[in-house]
Amino acid sequence: MNRFTFLVLILLACNLYGQEGINYDETQVPSFVLPDMMVCNDGTPVRDVKTWEKKRRPELLEYFFSQEYGRTRYDKIGVRYEDVSTNPDFLGGKATCKQVRFIFSNGEKEHEAIAMLVIPNHRKGKVPVFVAYNFKGNPSTTLDTTILYSPAFPLVKKPDHPDWKRGCQMNRWPWERIIDRGYAVITMCYHDIYPDGRGQKMIDNSIISLFPDYQQREILSDSWGAIGAWAWGSSRLVDYLETQRWVDKKKIAIMGHSRQGKAALWAGAQDKRFKVVISNDSGCSGAALAKRVYGENVERITKTLEWWFCPAYKLYANNEAAMPFDQHELIALMAPRHVYVASAQEDNWSDQKGEFLATAYAAPAFELYGMKGLGTFEQPGIHQPIMTDVGYHIRAGKHDVTDYDWDRFMDFCDLHFKYGTRSYPRR
Repeated sequence: MNRFTFLVLILLACNLYGQEGINYDETQVPSFVLPDMMVCNDGTPVRDVKTWEKKRRPELLEYFFSQEYGRTRYDKIGVRYEDVSTNPDFLGGKATCKQVRFIFSNGEKEHEAIAMLVIPNHRKGKVPVFVAYNFKGNPSTTLDTTILYSPAFPLVKKPDHPDWKRGCQMNRWPWERIIDRGYAVITMCYHDIYPDGRGQKMIDNSIISLFPDYQQREILSDSWGAIGAWAWGSSRLVDYLETQRWVDKKKIAIMGHSRQGKAALWAGAQDKRFKVVISNDSGCSGAALAKRVYGENVERITKTLEWWFCPAYKLYANNEAAMPFDQHELIALMAPRHVYVASAQEDNWSDQKGEFLATAYAAPAFELYGMKGLGTFEQPGIHQPIMTDVGYHIRAGKHDVTDYDWDRFMDFCDLHFKYGTRSYPRR
């Protein structure tokens, strides 16, 4: 057996092992009953906004705090901002690219992160903004050699790793397309908030290490993990935006892809300053219904990526039927703001149907406010977006962020920010 054949066999074996226990057959989806988000834990029906906001919404938040993402800490962590650079000629003069160093401090220890802003130059009045993490560092979004690398990147990528290559994920960041539509973006490498990996070293180099009693902390069933930290970091980006006079504070959207789609939903559930919340291919523990047990499931995600969640979430590994909550209730927590969920045709791992159904089942919360949900439980065809007060699309292709996705996200924001001239029919 030559070396090439041996490697192929090893890769095939790894792939088969990696798919063990994963269901991709709709006929094998178990019968399930979703918890009724319009009935309080004591049996009180939710028939008005007051009952939802004062009683039921806090109950649902508590499920996610105590049993999935962990309890967000709200201790005061100081931050100062240092302007690193400003380039008014980005994209041939269409935009200004600004880099800002965030220095978080608890008085004894500091933690640094670098934000990159791309702001349209030709604007009238204040500007709507997308908040969105990147995966491979700010330099991965552009070929601009002045863009600094993430302070945390050496912790997760070796020096010769291809992720260090500038522009390696430019396909996910169509800057001109976004700027031409009149939107600004603030992005940051998600590793700067919590380096995405297992072990104490990653926690020690995350923002979690700044919080009181960290060194002596006892790991509790509801101790927060990486998704909670990333959601916290998204809100800190909004804190910065609120210091900028050019920002339209009523038109801030958050967009997250994959694991950051999960974090975007969790950030949006907690922080009402996000007026539009967008989840792209977020799958298990994001937008997809856990009880369908299709594609990635709770057992797999808590085994391979346990640092994302609180320890209590493992109780539902191979036990999704016992969950007293599900992800449609996370989506419902955005009401009365706007939420958009996107799927990809080839992304079975993320359970496209489960993402759609969770979005559809969230409708009653929006209807309390006189808003409109998706209006159907029939998943739309490829490239046939639904845009009401809630939005959904499934596009051709794989697990990724594409120009098509960005165009639909901006269409949806245009619709609700009343910023652009594009009009979309409500279905």
